[in-house]
Amino acid sequence: MGESVQSVQEVQDRVQREGAALEQLFGEIRRVIVGQKYLLERMVIGLLTRGHLLLEGVPGLAKTLAVRSMAGAVHGSFRRIQFTPDLLPADLTGTLIYNQKDGTFTPRKGPLFANFVLADEINRAPAKVQSALLEAMQERQVTIGDTTYPLPSPFLVLATQNPIEQEGTYPLPEAQVDRFLLKLKVDYPSAEEERLVLDRMSGSTIPEVRPVVTLDDLERARAAMHAIYVDDRIKDYAVRLVHATRRPKEFKLDLEGLVQYGASPRATLALVVAGRAHAFLRGRGFVSPEDIKAVGHDVLRHRLILSFEAEAESVTPDEVVQRVFDAVEVP
Repeated sequence: MGESVQSVQEVQDRVQREGAALEQLFGEIRRVIVGQKYLLERMVIGLLTRGHLLLEGVPGLAKTLAVRSMAGAVHGSFRRIQFTPDLLPADLTGTLIYNQKDGTFTPRKGPLFANFVLADEINRAPAKVQSALLEAMQERQVTIGDTTYPLPSPFLVLATQNPIEQEGTYPLPEAQVDRFLLKLKVDYPSAEEERLVLDRMSGSTIPEVRPVVTLDDLERARAAMHAIYVDDRIKDYAVRLVHATRRPKEFKLDLEGLVQYGASPRATLALVVAGRAHAFLRGRGFVSPEDIKAVGHDVLRHRLILSFEAEAESVTPDEVVQRVFDAVEVP
């Protein structure tokens, strides 16, 4: 027992040491971004876990600025792709250019070849384009012609969806949505934050981030995060939460006719991986039930397929997730 406590303590010291670089990262981004603590934390969780994020929020909430600022602060490259109905897969991945002089084809790499890719209004592009993006997210490589090219590391996709205008949009297929580690709901700032935004952004010079974290710093932070201890009881808790979305009756949950399909096995993995990253950001060498709860809504809300009955009764995925957390016993 003494040995395990000792090792957890060692991990905790390492987590706090490597976490100092991320504190610098947060500090630098906060010079530009006001508030949005939830969004920035979840973006760093994505960075640590190599997980992609789906953001839902009305326009004008500084989503683009937040991603651009994070890319600038970690010496990373940033590309923004505006998804439109006439976009083609080659507009993302790149294409072969024919050279008439020597009769050869040379690859021209598309905007996916960047560390941070902001896919703006992903649901405005047809399925063919969405699947090209999601394949790149999954495989971390792109095929142009006959050659496969690896995407840079880190490779983080942040896709945004506008929840208001549904006209002229293509809903994301459930199997593709499942590939996003987290789905975030970005809300309006408070009145105080909005006043700060006004002061900061209406001057003659708008602050810009400086690179403060190297990709090596990130790799070390990631290695420290993977050393964080996850107890068997925490793993069982994650499994029970996901099973409760599939077999609610076993957990005395009254979700009769509301959930058409529960969360997939990817959700169980995501709960533990994101829980680990959450513990890392709190400077802890072990994952607690609170870490799982903190990321639970973001991990599960897009992985539940509700029935027409639930929609008719205006039951949201977040309400179902909350009921699941209330019903499943905490270790």
